Amino acid sequence: MISVRKTIDADGGAIRRLASAEPLFSSDDREVVAELLAEYLDEPVGGDYLFLSAVTDGAVVGFACFGPTPLTRGTYDLYWICVARSHRRRGVGRALLRGVVRGVRREGGRLIVLDTSGKAAFAPTRAFYARAGFKASACVPGFYGPGDDLVMYYLPVRRRSRPGGAGRRGRR
Repeated sequence: MISVRKTIDADGGAIRRLASAEPLFSSDDREVVAELLAEYLDEPVGGDYLFLSAVTDGAVVGFACFGPTPLTRGTYDLYWICVARSHRRRGVGRALLRGVVRGVRREGGRLIVLDTSGKAAFAPTRAFYARAGFKASACVPGFYGPGDDLVMYYLPVRRRSRPGGAGRRGRR
């Protein structure tokens, strides 16, 4: 069974190992994961970045990092979802994404955006987000480097309906 929870201090080493083992992460990505994780663990409430851990049988097998987009109202950036190779295609990524959506909704967010690479190696990543309902909204050719486009996706976050049905009108 997969449980998703806010990342705690004890998860730090596992998250750094997951990032280090991910071949699609550059050395810069790995450094930034470590920096943002340290910032989050220093200030887990009210900071600019939020981390979630996916745990199976007591082991951290994935993580997500997201946070409010500066200078926007209710927009959140999804920076990473990373799942251990041994646990892919088992629902860990979907569970983390559901946790991100719940977290954004809880904070009053209305939109999640993410950027990823247009390289062929990232095709499974793009397909994952498309299956989850994200819409591709922009492509910037050569953004990351020659032959490495930026592909931007977005997902509107809907408010939960109230018990009894949101939008029901009273009797006249």
